[in-house]
Amino acid sequence: MSRFSFRRLHALLRKEWIQVRRDPMTLRLIIALPIMQLFLFGYAINSNPKHLPTGLLLGEPSKYERTIVTALQNTGYYDVRTYASEAEAERAIANGQALFVVNIPPNFDRSVDRGETPTVLVDADATDPTAIGNATAALGSVVNSLNRDLPVIRQAQPAITPFQFVIHARYNPEQLTVLNIVPGLICIVLTMSTLLITTLSITRERERGTMENLMAMPLRPIEIMLAKIVPYVAIGYFQVVLILATSALVFGLPVRGSVPLLMLALGLFIASNLALGLTFSTISANQIQAQQLAQFMLLPSFMLSGFMFPFQGMPVWARWLGELFPTTHAIRIVRAVLLKGNGAAAIMPDLWPIVLFTLLVICVAIWFYRETLE
Repeated sequence: MSRFSFRRLHALLRKEWIQVRRDPMTLRLIIALPIMQLFLFGYAINSNPKHLPTGLLLGEPSKYERTIVTALQNTGYYDVRTYASEAEAERAIANGQALFVVNIPPNFDRSVDRGETPTVLVDADATDPTAIGNATAALGSVVNSLNRDLPVIRQAQPAITPFQFVIHARYNPEQLTVLNIVPGLICIVLTMSTLLITTLSITRERERGTMENLMAMPLRPIEIMLAKIVPYVAIGYFQVVLILATSALVFGLPVRGSVPLLMLALGLFIASNLALGLTFSTISANQIQAQQLAQFMLLPSFMLSGFMFPFQGMPVWARWLGELFPTTHAIRIVRAVLLKGNGAAAIMPDLWPIVLFTLLVICVAIWFYRETLE
């Protein structure tokens, strides 16, 4: 055995560097992944969300009610808009358009001036307790906002609070974190399993040499795509049933909505991930590239979906980016059906983006697969 040689080591290092340069996509992904993580953690993640959409129901406009609304907005946590009726406010909080509904009762001013302590009801969407925690804590400072407007006789009674807030935590009265995590975990598990499996499907065929056999057969690209997607749809459904059953039995997860509707929506979500995995598989030269593309997709879809961090706490650009990922809409649908009992009309605003994403990605996958045929 010859002695260690720096010349041979230099030759091997040069050879490896040339090999790395011949795979520019892998090199770009290696550079892009840490940069993306830096920007997401540095700018997009915020555990103290502010400017939360808040509905307001007024018994009758008055100076005290205007003071309360101004004090709510000054906390920075509430963006207030007035609803005309309780039915409109109920739809808003059920559809996720409002996280809070503040209901100020009629004759509020008169009750305060009489020395009473009227109650202001605050309905809060508690499906994500983290998103509303700091906002509800800030309500204590709002109670004292009326002190300077009180009559002299009331100001002489500082021990009596002008009014009080009563928080009604909707859909998750005990504000259990598990009821927020488990519905989102269904979508995360489906994303990881279905996307990673199909990402390797075509690249594996190419590396094993069986891709030529598929090309030689009288098959259309859409037929090959469907053949690779359908078996994993069944696997995805099995995972959903397993997680739902375990969550209901062990964690007491409520199932307030339609299970068939939930299965239909999750079937579309599974199809979107499978189609995306096939797209990554068709544009990748090898399995390593395919896995890197999947990781590049998984990280922002998890972090910007509202699963790990409150969606309303992100800056506007991050929320716009999060709206592009099917995971964001799937998590909303699962929480809405399981915790709120929403029907098809209520989840439609989150269902059609998943369908559109799936169709676009399938078209891209077919396009790149046709290029491989040529």
